[in-house]
Amino acid sequence: MSLEPAIEIGIPGGVAAAARVFRAPGRVNLIGEHTDYNDGFVMPAAIDFSTWVTIQPRKDRIISAFSENYNESIEFDLDDPDPKPVGHWSDHVRGIAVTLEQAGNRLQGASIHIRGLVPIGAGLSSSAAIEVATGYALLENSAVTLDRVELAKLCQRAENEFVGLRCGIMDQFVSCFGQAERVLLLDCRTLEYKLHRLPEQACLIICNTMVKHALAGGEYNVRRAQCEAGVRHFSQNKPNVRALRDVGEADLKRSQRDLSEVVFRRCRHVITENLRVLDAARALEDGNPELFGELMGESHRSLRDDYEVSCKELDLMVELAGRIEGVYGARMTGGGFGGCTVNLVKAENAAEFKREVARRYEEATGLVPEIYVCSAADGASESIG
Repeated sequence: MSLEPAIEIGIPGGVAAAARVFRAPGRVNLIGEHTDYNDGFVMPAAIDFSTWVTIQPRKDRIISAFSENYNESIEFDLDDPDPKPVGHWSDHVRGIAVTLEQAGNRLQGASIHIRGLVPIGAGLSSSAAIEVATGYALLENSAVTLDRVELAKLCQRAENEFVGLRCGIMDQFVSCFGQAERVLLLDCRTLEYKLHRLPEQACLIICNTMVKHALAGGEYNVRRAQCEAGVRHFSQNKPNVRALRDVGEADLKRSQRDLSEVVFRRCRHVITENLRVLDAARALEDGNPELFGELMGESHRSLRDDYEVSCKELDLMVELAGRIEGVYGARMTGGGFGGCTVNLVKAENAAEFKREVARRYEEATGLVPEIYVCSAADGASESIG
């Protein structure tokens, strides 16, 4: 995706230095939802929608940032002894700066211009994109070298501890390590990963329902707490259980009477979803997109019924996709309660899919969806030239 010419930003008390431009992509998760914070397996792809950060150094320790998306500027001091979140888009910028500093990386002040092209609030990780792009830019601006795995970890920590959303590492990791034309199978415990090529005849289509129900943020943390309740139960008899990753279907079945009905279903989703991710990887290796699509459908039903993070708009979008020729599979993607679905579709049917799903969804809901035909993209990079 092209970027307009870099913006020249003045530096207080000095001559303007050359601007540098960095980008980090959003992501879509094909399968493996709500497994990342349970030390499980996920299969996301970076997408060709990115957040772009233009940065110039300052002579002081001030970070000044302007967001095109919000048409707002903020400023904060890296030497602030007690930085606090303010419930604002700028928490992602301040959060990664504070977290990098706390990890021992001394940053130089900077003037930053942010241009986000990842749809906001659609479940495509616009927050991870701004954190990774800003973190990468701040490090390079300060001549600090940091391993990308460590950058992903620190971006996750900023989201968890500063912003206050207890996300797993998937979003930040794939924003750092994504690769064009491939999905990334990630072990969220070891951070080992393997890239799998998407079927040549298929494309990714993301359908934005244009709704985001207000309970999404709070319910995310509730689901995480319910999973942790399950872990506490299983670890009583099996000390090696540190996360639901360590629990098998037989363990779950034996404990059904001892768990509340809600916690049982939350655990069942995570345990079976991990198995689906591994089966999906084998389906790609075997060149079997039909099986991959079936697993996507199973994943959506589990998210709808066991994890209860879908909504009527997401369910409708998945149902409509299933009526279109050439669709291998469809499911909700992201945290849930609105946002987007992801669809694996034969490329030759992409135009019909986009037209018919948009028409039928609008007829049923009165909402005009945004539908994006996407490519898997490379992870974070500096834009040269």
